[in-house]
Amino acid sequence: METNNVAAAFLRLVTIMDELREKCPWDRKQTVHTLRPLTIEETYELADAITDTDWKGIKEEIGDLMLHMLFYAKIGAEQGQFTLEEALHGIADKLVSRHPHIYGDVQVKDEEEVKQNWEKLKLKEGKTSVLGGVPVSLPAVVKATRLQEKAKQVGFEWDHREQVWDKVKEEMDELQEAVAAAQQPEIEEEFGDLLFSLVNYARFLQIDAENALERTNKKFISRFTRMEQLANSDGKSLADMSLAEMDALWNSIKKQNPGT
Repeated sequence: METNNVAAAFLRLVTIMDELREKCPWDRKQTVHTLRPLTIEETYELADAITDTDWKGIKEEIGDLMLHMLFYAKIGAEQGQFTLEEALHGIADKLVSRHPHIYGDVQVKDEEEVKQNWEKLKLKEGKTSVLGGVPVSLPAVVKATRLQEKAKQVGFEWDHREQVWDKVKEEMDELQEAVAAAQQPEIEEEFGDLLFSLVNYARFLQIDAENALERTNKKFISRFTRMEQLANSDGKSLADMSLAEMDALWNSIKKQNPGT
């Protein structure tokens, strides 16, 4: 990677952002609050591209998000809150201070020790909890994973995945007991506990639970839309078919394309 080329490309985008903010009616009108939902949408588009291993899409979405970051920095400077330089130096300083094994004389043996040191340094910086910094608005499955990862850094973790699976089975039993008792609040609570334990098990299997579920979502969409197409080709609609007929179509599609 040529540093000069990267710097030139970055400065070109900064210049374009400045020009758009000055000359474009739409760009002039935007605030951090109007940009927020658009940034969330762009972030999910990047997540979709990553799930599909779509490198062309990843490249495009990185560019879109980079523009959003410059947009926020531009507005921050206009409001007298911070400059782009301050934001960039801020993250650079943070990375240096949190990597003493690179920029200092601290020794680490593996990535887990790096993570543990990271959390300890954050507490020294003023964080009141190891769980601090996990955004409230994160999707629940992602949040569960992050909470578990953070708790792990202080040793609050199972030793073996078999123990985690035993916990999953325990939560399944408790859910069934709640269902048998027909107590709706307890059913919801136990269902949440079961999901949380499954996310934990996914970590021990070295699986991203959120990505695994999204891949299943995409597979379901693909198979269901194919089922609709096959029904339409026979002059039928799914609403007019029996469950047995739909199930036969589903199994046929699944057999033809087991991975999609």
